[in-house]
Amino acid sequence: MAIRSDFFKDVYDVVRLIPYGRVSSYGAIAAYLGAKTGARMVGYAMNAAHAEVPYVPAHRVVNRNGMLSGKRHFGSENEMQLLLEQDGILVADDQVQNFNKVFWDPSLHLTL
Repeated sequence: MAIRSDFFKDVYDVVRLIPYGRVSSYGAIAAYLGAKTGARMVGYAMNAAHAEVPYVPAHRVVNRNGMLSGKRHFGSENEMQLLLEQDGILVADDQVQNFNKVFWDPSLHLTL
């Protein structure tokens, strides 16, 4: 799969649009950007997002099951969960609770 050189920037632009109190998934963001099999690339972008300006709320991106699969890339073991809880997201055992209710699909809410 060919990924455009500005793919990370595109990912960051989408992630900045995830509303407070909502989460999205690596795969949903990849699909929206036309890279349906690019979920792993979105993960790489999230790993590199911590120094981006303006801020990228990478904590709002979880795996397709609502698991905090990227939590090890935050400053501490619980930082991703704490940031989500500050956003009003309930998390238990590294899993977003009520995932279907708080899931935000950019393909349904944005247009390219």
